[in-house]
Amino acid sequence: MKQACRQNKLYTDAILKQFIPILDWLPRYKRSYLKGDIQSGLTVAIMLVPQGMAYGLLAGLPPIYGLYASLFSLVLYAIFGTSRELSVGPAAIVSMLVAAGIFSLGEDLSTAEMVSIAVSIALLAGILQFLLGVFRLGVLVNFLSHPVIAGFASAAAFIIAFSQLKHLLGIPLQRSNNIFVLAGDAIEHIGQLHWITLGISVVSIIIIRGLKRISKAIPTALIVVLFGTLAVVGFDLDQQGIAVIGKVPEGLPPFAWPDLSADRILSIWPIAVTICIISFIESVAIAKTMGRQQSSPHIDPNQELIALGITKIGGAFFQAFPTSGSFSRSAIHVDSGAKTGISSLISALIIVLTLLFFTEWFYYLPKAVLAAIIISAVINLVDYKEARHLWSADRRDFWTMLTTFVATLLLGIQNGVLMGVLLSLAIMVYRNSRPHIAVLGQLPNSRRYRSISRFSSAQQHEEVLIVRFDAQLYFGNADYFRDEIERLVAREGRALQLFILDASSIHDIDTTGAESLGEVIEILQGRNIRFFISGAVGPARDALSRHGLMQVIGERNQFIQIHDAVEYYHTAADAADSSWTPDALQTNEPKKKKRK
Repeated sequence: MKQACRQNKLYTDAILKQFIPILDWLPRYKRSYLKGDIQSGLTVAIMLVPQGMAYGLLAGLPPIYGLYASLFSLVLYAIFGTSRELSVGPAAIVSMLVAAGIFSLGEDLSTAEMVSIAVSIALLAGILQFLLGVFRLGVLVNFLSHPVIAGFASAAAFIIAFSQLKHLLGIPLQRSNNIFVLAGDAIEHIGQLHWITLGISVVSIIIIRGLKRISKAIPTALIVVLFGTLAVVGFDLDQQGIAVIGKVPEGLPPFAWPDLSADRILSIWPIAVTICIISFIESVAIAKTMGRQQSSPHIDPNQELIALGITKIGGAFFQAFPTSGSFSRSAIHVDSGAKTGISSLISALIIVLTLLFFTEWFYYLPKAVLAAIIISAVINLVDYKEARHLWSADRRDFWTMLTTFVATLLLGIQNGVLMGVLLSLAIMVYRNSRPHIAVLGQLPNSRRYRSISRFSSAQQHEEVLIVRFDAQLYFGNADYFRDEIERLVAREGRALQLFILDASSIHDIDTTGAESLGEVIEILQGRNIRFFISGAVGPARDALSRHGLMQVIGERNQFIQIHDAVEYYHTAADAADSSWTPDALQTNEPKKKKRK
């Protein structure tokens, strides 16, 4: 009984530690970690306060909501996240997606209505991420390929930059996520350009970019905030047309139930799904990149989904819009010496102190400075290096990236993501439906067989055609498999006596694939061409057995290696058995009767 109770306790503890990782690492926390965590927590907080306010503005909300989002994402991810390197909080693309979701529901919304929509999006996106994690469905987000992500992010950077023109130039612009509308509106109002605002914007960008070249650890965002605020106060620039943040409410955000009515869900679900996918992909990519650099333990993608979902769900009840991992803050997080999630909790403490005691300091902060912070952050999202690499490495991936880029610019961020997902699926289906097929020949003085198109020395045997099919055989490529085999057989002509299928790359065969293979065998038999199969792996042999094809092929026509099959064919009948082994028939499936 005691042993059973102990085992149950160990099992329960393991489950809790898996779901709440802080229970695993906190009891093992070492005093030597504290210095690095404190240093990192302070550094990230100094960067996050102005950056969070900037991303709040980017999301179409008052800047204070960026601090609300920062606070809860830091705390909740420290508890439930699996990466010690990832810094979670407001991020450029996700903030822009929030703005897109808000503006899609109307352009004349009150601040209260926009906040309500933003937190509803956070709650729904969080629920979706949490459920995906609980049901271990993190693999679903892999349907968004890297070229698609790169194309989307690059286009989003341009859209974000253009959305900040009104703050950078000090001119009135309509709300829109269409880059061409924004550009046209900016040209139309260029005569209203506010030169002082432009000057502050340019100087802020120069300071940020210049200091980053010296050291990424320099709190550039805080420096330009101080510069801008002092400039406004010192020269009374707010009286000369400079737009400032104004009064920032102090105190912690109040608890409030988000609106998740049926009507609200129907109106926000597309943007919520988009944020669910993008924030997860972005966060995991950052965590893996930073983890590899630090040789950290492998992260759990499904637990990351749960953690990111909880940050959004918990934050939504305290006026927080959706958050994600940030590459720049994560890099600073690591470079500053972070060891554990304690560093994020220290950053959260700084945010709390800021909300309680220092919000009045932001009254004279120019909006142009926040816009400059945003512009400087999104410049790195334009992945021209990846485009150049894809052009030389894989033109298909290059055109995929370019298509997603153009679609996002023309159709907007939300539709651009949808187009990217559809394009990724289409490419996957196309590539899987037309897999690589190689005709093999024997390398001189060896038992190895390689593609004759790659190895000029590879020699084909007379009367023998050896073909390797490099994919699973399933309904998506079954017709292609049959048609290509027929084409290759017809090309060989009447001299062909033996066809060998190298099945070493076929890891599975479904019902349609089995039917297609059966048709190929019948076609070959009708032409008096023998059929051998070699190198079939365990799952493929199991499938052959399930579908009754082992009997159709014939037991003595199945081989472990190609060389054995060729030798069996060329050897006299009385000595042929030496080239065959029953291991080629091994299967975990019960034997089936011969197909009629």
